[in-house]
Amino acid sequence: MEFNRQRRNVVKAVVSSGLAAAGVSALSRQSSAQATGHPTLPTPRGLWRARSPLPVKRAEVGVAAVGGRLYVVGGTAQRDDEAPVWATTEVHSYDPRQDEWSSHAPLPKPLTHVGVAALGGRLYAFGGFTSPVHMNPQRDAYVYDPRHDVWDRFPDMPVALGSIGVAAVDGRLHLLGGRDSHRVVTPEGSPFSLGYGSVRTHHVFDPRRNTYVTADLLPTEGRDHAGVAVLDGMIHVVGGRTEDPDDNLTRHDVYDVRRRCWARATPLPTARSAGAAVVLGTRLVYAGGECRPGGSTETFDDVTVYDPRTQQWNAVTALPGSRHGFGAAQIDGHAYFVAGSPDCGGGASDDTQELTILR
Repeated sequence: MEFNRQRRNVVKAVVSSGLAAAGVSALSRQSSAQATGHPTLPTPRGLWRARSPLPVKRAEVGVAAVGGRLYVVGGTAQRDDEAPVWATTEVHSYDPRQDEWSSHAPLPKPLTHVGVAALGGRLYAFGGFTSPVHMNPQRDAYVYDPRHDVWDRFPDMPVALGSIGVAAVDGRLHLLGGRDSHRVVTPEGSPFSLGYGSVRTHHVFDPRRNTYVTADLLPTEGRDHAGVAVLDGMIHVVGGRTEDPDDNLTRHDVYDVRRRCWARATPLPTARSAGAAVVLGTRLVYAGGECRPGGSTETFDDVTVYDPRTQQWNAVTALPGSRHGFGAAQIDGHAYFVAGSPDCGGGASDDTQELTILR
């Protein structure tokens, strides 16, 4: 059964990559406001608007906003009908005021599944893989200065990881979970090897001191491909997986940076990984992900919103198209979702979608 699951994921990657022939929304499982004792608040509605597409199809990207622009870093890139470049150095930014994309100085090294966050007007990138499928995790750490359009290297991470979550809080960067791929499986007849090994690690990087310190481990199990966002100074880690997309999680854990402790929060309505998480106003939005249960090759189009006042998730208008391996960031009260694959395991897109939450 384990072998079949691994093989199925390899086939997904091959088919989606173009090397081979190239919604039902999940139901929410929420307690009623009356049962929880929290006040009843109006269910929000989502309004989607298509924006100017990326210059090149991308997936498994790092995304963050700096200076009113949305940056898309690394990942898989695919031009027209060409075979995909699994790990790329490409960096683009989107200006929502002009609805235009621009190219920038490339990453110093081709990386996919790189962890990205913004802090102090700069962009920070951590780890990533250099090969499919989750192979060759890296310790690399880089900082990008948009004023001079230049990347600089700073001290390597303590461990080599891809699919790492990154959160910027109080002048520091928290590096959460990820995959070290210490166990490698190569299914018979497959052109790809598979890297396994999800971790619970939690390191904190201080750019002022240029040092890492160890912090409280992620609760319970290692995970990667998790959604990470900061809401009211608290780090939310949502979903993710322990191995394959068949091993997705509903977990929702919150880290209190000042008290240095973890707490369990209301889980996702449906287990998933590789979706996009972003804070919009006073709510946490989680969109898409892979894969639908039962060995499906379908991604999710669901969009669910967490309100810390009620501690509930509520479904809003679905994505215009299902996807995983994409990213999101908030600019001026709007969330922008970019790139991603409509299929599990691989593929890419140039989609840019703007989400507004209506009360």
